[in-house]
Amino acid sequence: MNKMTATRTLGTGEAALEVSAIGYGCMGLDSAWGTPMPTADAITLLRDAHERGVTFFDTAEAYGQGSNEEIVGAALETIRDEVVIATKFGFAGGRPLDGTDSRPERIREVADEALRRLRTDRIDLFYQHRVDPNVPIEDVAGTVRELIAEGKVRHFGMSEAGVDAIRRAHAVQPVTALQSEYSLWWREPEQEIIPLLDELGIGLVPYSPLGKGFLTGTITADTGFGAGDARGNPALFPRFAEENRRVNQALVDLIRGFASALNASPAQVALAWILAKSTTCVPIPGTTKLHRLEENLAAATLKVPADVLDELDAAAAAVQIAGDRYHPMMQRLINR
Repeated sequence: MNKMTATRTLGTGEAALEVSAIGYGCMGLDSAWGTPMPTADAITLLRDAHERGVTFFDTAEAYGQGSNEEIVGAALETIRDEVVIATKFGFAGGRPLDGTDSRPERIREVADEALRRLRTDRIDLFYQHRVDPNVPIEDVAGTVRELIAEGKVRHFGMSEAGVDAIRRAHAVQPVTALQSEYSLWWREPEQEIIPLLDELGIGLVPYSPLGKGFLTGTITADTGFGAGDARGNPALFPRFAEENRRVNQALVDLIRGFASALNASPAQVALAWILAKSTTCVPIPGTTKLHRLEENLAAATLKVPADVLDELDAAAAAVQIAGDRYHPMMQRLINR
């Protein structure tokens, strides 16, 4: 069994947080992408991830309205001091479709519920899941600052936030990390967000670094998605409509060509590209399969020459991607 040993640091100064170079996105264990894993199997997989070097685990109240946190808590309780657990607040009742709710009293309620479900006395990284237009970001950051002072939270994070919100929040309570979608098929953060994070010393935690599985090369235009898999609903994720998958296959074919030359998998190349972008960038791919987990973690040691990375970067940027990332209603929750 190969063990990933590489680590990275999110944030700077008192906001600095050391984590494994590749983290684990836990959402798919019981949410969004189909039939939930049996709880016992999910717990085993999380422990397998830790044994293979993962110390950074990402969950949220909104994943199963707390059920995902319960799985994480059960899996990591006995190794709590060896791992970093991130969770999130910010949706009304933990349900994204019900809109945002980052009122200070709600943040405190979510924190206490998360501590109970995670079987811990502190949350290592507490993200605002989406910016709430009805609550000043200064009040949000101030509430998390109080939770840090009380010892319930160690670090403050934001997710899919815009430049203004990040600046204003960071002025109240230093932001350790911004979690946003970022991959070879979603590069918008390069325009304004990543330069700001570099300026302020904030780490980037890309979710869906493999394009919700599309960049692995295992999904084609003919793929059928099972019951409960949100990718099968093109209204939610237009990029996964059959006609768009057919067009977007060009990007996967490009990555596969580079992977073949490097004796690697497309997933490993996609992750290695992200890791090479910045030493403060920590992707959190998710999987329900042990062999995929091992494949992903091997990306941390994949050696890709700088000129090859530059060639991949330029070639991928030239590929036209079909379909919006999200349904317009979901998109409205982003970059406020």
